[in-house]
Amino acid sequence: MNDWHYFQSCPVCSGTKLKIFKKGSLHLHQLEPATIKITDSHYGQTWNLSQCSDCGHIFANPSPPIELINRLYARIEDPEYEAEAANRAQNFIPILNQLDQMFPNRGKILDVGAATGIFLALAQKRKWQVTGVEPSTWAVRLASEKYNLNLIENTFEKVKLPAGNFQVITMIDFIEHIPHPKEAVRKAANLLQPEGILVIVTPNIKSLVARLAGKRWWHYRPAHLAFFTWSSLTTLLEQAGFQLLKKSTYIWTFSLYYLLSRFDSLRALWSPPKLALFWKKVQVKLPLGDSFVIFAAKKR
Repeated sequence: MNDWHYFQSCPVCSGTKLKIFKKGSLHLHQLEPATIKITDSHYGQTWNLSQCSDCGHIFANPSPPIELINRLYARIEDPEYEAEAANRAQNFIPILNQLDQMFPNRGKILDVGAATGIFLALAQKRKWQVTGVEPSTWAVRLASEKYNLNLIENTFEKVKLPAGNFQVITMIDFIEHIPHPKEAVRKAANLLQPEGILVIVTPNIKSLVARLAGKRWWHYRPAHLAFFTWSSLTTLLEQAGFQLLKKSTYIWTFSLYYLLSRFDSLRALWSPPKLALFWKKVQVKLPLGDSFVIFAAKKR
């Protein structure tokens, strides 16, 4: 399966002024479920990246075959992700607090790329009616067993849902994983009720942290096919029929064990069982400022 997709125009604004942004080091034979799981630590690895001179969007060009990527996502198993469930929940609470203020009577919420359902489990406790789409068979099964959630095992591209059915759609660390974000955001607009809210969390490639980290930025990884600037993200929203309501940055919460274990060179610190148990109890908040948090309303 070598059906690469070569872009002749920008997948956000359709501009044709494309230039080389970064020469990649990845090859198809390196792709496997373990290299695109959420807790992958192959930092610094990218595909060949192009940049649009009009909107600033940066994207894999050519993009790996989407059918191959979807098949790999279906096979992902990521126990390390769920092991951090309590800390990851802290990342989601500010988003839910904002949505609770916007919708005092709650409503229907769709989480795209729901993983094991941590976000939706929190939302359900707050009386939201929840739906999630997730391609990983393992994650869907765990969501059912641990959180009693009935996620839809599918990709957002292929899933069929009723139009105008949701008050809120969340895409938390999702759109950087797909080659055609415009189609995904337009589909979200179709699924939302008038003035419904779209929440996007995605890396900011022009952030200070991204610039300081350079080629070792932790968002440079095999699973990421798209990187957004403020210009390309606002263009994406406007073309899909959304109006920006609020913009902020994401605050990550992890155990110190998780952070240390991202680096094999620090194995002596995190590998011994007693040390590992201690580090797992230490919670670290990282206000890195290298991911956008966007609340946008569907225009009438």
